Amino acid sequence: NADGALGSRGAWLLSEYTDRPGHFGMATQPMKYVYDVSKKGIQNGFQVNTHAIGDRTNREVLDQYEKVFQEYNDLSFDHRWRIEHAQHIDPIDIPRFGQLGVIASIQGIHMSSDRPWAIDRLGGKRITEGAYAWRDLINTGAVLVNGSDVPVEPINPIACFYASVSRKTLSGNPDNGYEPRQKMTRMEALKSYTINAAYGAFEEDIKGTVEIGKYADFTVFSQNLMTIPENEILKTKVTHTIVNGKVEYKLN
Repeated sequence: NADGALGSRGAWLLSEYTDRPGHFGMATQPMKYVYDVSKKGIQNGFQVNTHAIGDRTNREVLDQYEKVFQEYNDLSFDHRWRIEHAQHIDPIDIPRFGQLGVIASIQGIHMSSDRPWAIDRLGGKRITEGAYAWRDLINTGAVLVNGSDVPVEPINPIACFYASVSRKTLSGNPDNGYEPRQKMTRMEALKSYTINAAYGAFEEDIKGTVEIGKYADFTVFSQNLMTIPENEILKTKVTHTIVNGKVEYKLN
């Protein structure tokens, strides 16, 4: 965990908080520690995953990762390391995720719940250029993994899927979503919850898609998430949950 949260103004920023001049947040670990853990991780075949919310933290963590990848080039060809949250990134650093092969492990639902007040912390320029910058991350080659961040957010993945494709609050505001240019497509959002997550765990050969030879782990929904009108997505219910071919849940 390399910094705090945006709400408490603990996320570490390159420039001061818009609503608290002179305050930049803070690192919760020395970057030397992040480097040392990363070095030990790559030497011993561990995936390293670092919580980073602010743009300063994302840059600093990428710097430590990059340093280790360069020093241990022969061990870093398929590392699948992650940054958890990757919430606010300086535009200069966005392409580095794809370039370094670092997975952006994001929570679409955070945009929905945080964005209405996050602009107070960051101001309009930073919100537009690098906050919840999913489209720019995808376009520059990053793999996005999505999640709900339970118990901070609701466990329902449908809500997170909706936020990812609409960039709206769960009450449907604003009409076209916040910073709509950064929306995921529905297929990208689906992949971020399935095959991309399996890839992040080195399990893409056994999980993540429904096909012969993989575990029969899948969910049946009451509606087709790919085709229904956007404003119907949140009404979707889980009708069946199948784990390893066995029906573990069925809607009464």
